[in-house]
Amino acid sequence: MHIGLLGGVFNPPHIGHLLMAQQVLDFTDMEEVWFLPSYGQHPPKPHVAPVEHRLAMAKMFTLPKTRVSTLEIDHKLDGNTITLLPYLPKEHTYTFVMGTDWLPSFTLWGSWQELVKLLPFLVFPRCGFPNEPLYENMTLLTHPMLMTSNISATKTRERVKLGLPIDQFVPQGVGEYIKEHGLYK
Repeated sequence: MHIGLLGGVFNPPHIGHLLMAQQVLDFTDMEEVWFLPSYGQHPPKPHVAPVEHRLAMAKMFTLPKTRVSTLEIDHKLDGNTITLLPYLPKEHTYTFVMGTDWLPSFTLWGSWQELVKLLPFLVFPRCGFPNEPLYENMTLLTHPMLMTSNISATKTRERVKLGLPIDQFVPQGVGEYIKEHGLYK
């Protein structure tokens, strides 16, 4: 099976992640998308909710042909995608899915030059971010019916801080979970 790996901090998960996953399934030969919440972050990110909260919220994704994989969390990986590769089940082929928001800082990823040789990348356009630079073994997802958005975890957290509603921007249950656990205040 060809699996799309959609890794991230998921701080919090939002419908932009679902838009990406659905369209990867629609417009590529990938048969499943695995959401991979990170355990550690590289490069480090500020204001990250504890991993148990990010995982609980990611499990609220309900989209056919997707699942949440806990490989990074189970093995307490450092957030460098290359350290994940030995833990991927060998019976599948994989493509890493990332947004164009990561392209400017991609060279900060651990062992990035080796990583792109070992794993193909599908780059999903994000509103407000250039579709370059693309590196070796990276392909930009294009299709006449492709839909993009500027929904982001950063903006979602800001809305929480400002007391604005987020339910229409996150999977069902995530907004309530954030309130119940006092996250992102």
